[in-house]
Amino acid sequence: MARNLFYRAANIVQLSRFTLLVGSKSLCTQIPAEPLTVRQQNNGIRSITLNNPKKRNALSLSMLESLRGNILADIDSDDLRVIVISAKGPVFSSGHDLKELTSAQGRDYHFKVFQACSEVMTLIQDIPVPVIAMVNGVATAAGCQLVASCDIAVVTEKSTFATPGVNVGLFCSTPAVAIGRAVPKKVAMEMLFTGSPISAQDALLHGLVSKVVPEERLEEETLAIARRVCQASRPVVALGKATFHRQMAQGRDAAYAIASRVMVDNLALRDGQEGIRAFIEKRKPVWTNKAEKAHDE
Repeated sequence: MARNLFYRAANIVQLSRFTLLVGSKSLCTQIPAEPLTVRQQNNGIRSITLNNPKKRNALSLSMLESLRGNILADIDSDDLRVIVISAKGPVFSSGHDLKELTSAQGRDYHFKVFQACSEVMTLIQDIPVPVIAMVNGVATAAGCQLVASCDIAVVTEKSTFATPGVNVGLFCSTPAVAIGRAVPKKVAMEMLFTGSPISAQDALLHGLVSKVVPEERLEEETLAIARRVCQASRPVVALGKATFHRQMAQGRDAAYAIASRVMVDNLALRDGQEGIRAFIEKRKPVWTNKAEKAHDE
């Protein structure tokens, strides 16, 4: 009798442990995964954080799609003035997820990955607001491409930049598009052929980044630039950004022709005339932040 009671008690304990274990697993599966990118916006400044530090913020297809979605959300809103892209963890981004680039995934999937990446990089330059990279750590391959694609890059002294694809049998041809337009040709070629990293100071020297600051001042310095952007007229900045990228792809004479026409278009904006009047009247301009015309073209 006592022995039977003992075994029944033991079975109840085992069943309870099993139920607790299964229950805990069930709870774990119900916990939603953290988003790959996190978006916040305040006073015209949108912050987008790469949020997958365990995978070194790799630009997987899912990460690229998440980043694209957070860039495009309400992109035409007058309240959006500038975007800051940063990352959680010691690596800004290690580039593409190499597990997505094996033969098992197939050629069509590979093309989809690189097409998505190219779309995000060009999107950064095509949207009407400036994009600032805030980098505190390593940026390699497509991660370095992301930094090069941004309009401004503020980085810490410990940040490094590299295109090491050649060392794993995958030459960084798509990162070379952005990097080759940001740094001198021979600097880009050395980075691409050797895969060797360059320091933050060398990146500054060669034009890959805008400013190098101490780690403890990174956010402060980046937000100071973002706030300065917010002080300008949104349509004026949008027109200027689009024109800059357009004329850079032209020869000298064509670039001047494009820029001259755009200056006239800028003067036709209500905010363009407001800025000139405010300067003459020695007061601060009051922007409409809308692409309204002050006079006929």
